[in-house]
Formats: sequence, C-alpha cells, structure tokens
Amino acid sequence: MPSADPLKAAYRSLRRDPERGDWLELVLGLAEQALQNHTHGDLPRWRSALQALPEPPQGSGWTHDFDQCAPRLGTPVNDLGALRDVLIKLHPWRKGPFELGGVLIDTEWRSDWKWQRVSPHIDLGGERVLDIGCGNGYFGWRMLADGARLVVGVDPTLVFVMQWLACRHFAGEEKNYVLPLGIEDLPPGRADFDTVFSMGVLYHRRDHLEHLQQIRSLLREGGRLVLETLVLPGTQANEVLIPESRYARMRNVWAVPGTGVLEHWLSEAGFRDIRVVDVTRTTVDEQRSTEWMRFESLAESLDPENPGQTLEGYPAPTRAMVVCRT
Repeated sequence: MPSADPLKAAYRSLRRDPERGDWLELVLGLAEQALQNHTHGDLPRWRSALQALPEPPQGSGWTHDFDQCAPRLGTPVNDLGALRDVLIKLHPWRKGPFELGGVLIDTEWRSDWKWQRVSPHIDLGGERVLDIGCGNGYFGWRMLADGARLVVGVDPTLVFVMQWLACRHFAGEEKNYVLPLGIEDLPPGRADFDTVFSMGVLYHRRDHLEHLQQIRSLLREGGRLVLETLVLPGTQANEVLIPESRYARMRNVWAVPGTGVLEHWLSEAGFRDIRVVDVTRTTVDEQRSTEWMRFESLAESLDPENPGQTLEGYPAPTRAMVVCRT
C-alpha cells in the first residue's frame, strides 16, 4: 500500500519548530509553494518512488547513525533488492555516500572526504546552520552529528529534494531540511545563522562579491562562513582564471582564483580571521561515475594525455576550504 504523499508533509515539522523565526517562516512559505507548484516532467515518477518506500520491519522502528562516512538511516528492510530498485529511480545520486534501510548508495562524490577536511576546523555545537547549494542534504546529517541544532539547506535542483525526502523517510523528523530554492530566492532580513556553508557554489556565480556579501547578510555578527571552491594551484595564488567558454566541460564557471585572490575577495566582502584550512586537488577516486550516477564525471573532463589539465587546457580542478568570520 503506497504511503501518503510525502511532498505535502515535507516541512510540517519545520513549521512547528520554534527555531524558525520570522525570516525562516517566510522562506518556508516560498519553499512549500515551489515544491507544490513544480512542473518538472519527472516529478510523478519521483513521487511514486517515494510513496513506494517500505515501512520499517515489524517492531524495529527507524534508527540512525549520522556520524558515519555513509550516514546510516533506518534499520535494514526485509527486501533489500526491492528497496534498491526504488531508490535508484531517484538517479543521479551525486552527494554521499548513504546507507538507507540497509542499501548502500555509492554516490558520484565521496563527500565524506570533503567533510573530513573541514570538520577538524569547526565546532557546530548548538548552532543554526544554513547550507547553500546543499544537494540532497548529505552534509546536513554530518552537521547534526557535530552538534548543530538546526540545519537548513537550499538547492533548486528538484531531484536532490526528492533524495532528501527519501533520506528523511528513514531518518524521521530530524532537524535537517532541504528547500527547493537557490540563494537568489532568499529574501533580505535578519536570518542570524551561526554558520553558513557555501561549498561548490562560488565559481558558478557571475558576481563573486555579491554572493559573498549576501552570505554575510545571512550571518549573525561574529558568525562563521565555511567556503569551499575551485582555486588555482599554489604557485598561482595571486592570479585569476577566467575561462573562455567551459572549464572541465562546465559552462557556468565564471572565475577560478588563486588562494591569495580568494582571501582578498573575502576581505573585500567584510570577512575577517580568514583561514585557508585545506587545498586538495580533486581526483577521479573522489568524483567518479557509479551505478548510482551513471553519467560521465571527472575522468571525462580531464585531458587523457595529461590528467593535470582539463580538456580545455586549464589546470585540473583543485579545491580550497576556507573558514572565516564576520
């Protein structure tokens, strides 16, 4: 028997949450409207998959362990093959990995590697967190494990919201939410988040300063930004790459700064105590095609004769993790 429509109840617990405040109440209304009025052609198929998710085995209830490379959500179901067939209908799974109801989802990104790079440098205990470009909410589960009291993620890609709803089916009403909005949809006002994450977003913004200033406006005074973005290798710290058309086959990469330039941008936007805590070149072990993400991935974006360069002849993707304060 299919369960009730999960889209209608997606944010019911957030609406009841005293943490939401006036700003989040407004954003929640925008998210509910966007979800209910969405006309994506695959929405009926995704909705059907969510409704086909099984209930927990008799007497077991749902359990979870967020503090794992693959957050473990739900006890193993009786028919793992059937569950796998349902979950793969929500392809492509990009951020992860996850274990849902006993099924391991081997996502395109080893997002746990990224989390391991930043987690030693932050403490989210008791914090309200905003995750911009959150994908399916993978990092939100890790943030809850680190002590965050509320995580609100925004991402306009609807399939990622569907994946979050699948995770939530197994995890229950934990305080990790994914809203079908982009940062440009967020209204002005006092959001007062303790920490804002922006990972893999800055280079997709045409105006980097506007993006950073908007993030600053969403933070309380003294709040923290965790920024992860493409950068040039260390010897090019004070340079900026403006791709002519594509970068690693991506159309919307507007600028790739060196770390020195990136620090200047952050300072210009009003941030202080700027620390570059990690710089790592992305490998084909960290980002790759899997059965859960069958499209081409990083390997097809690199020069086969020189994997240190993209197909366009630019330096291969390297990413920096930066922590700073308002």
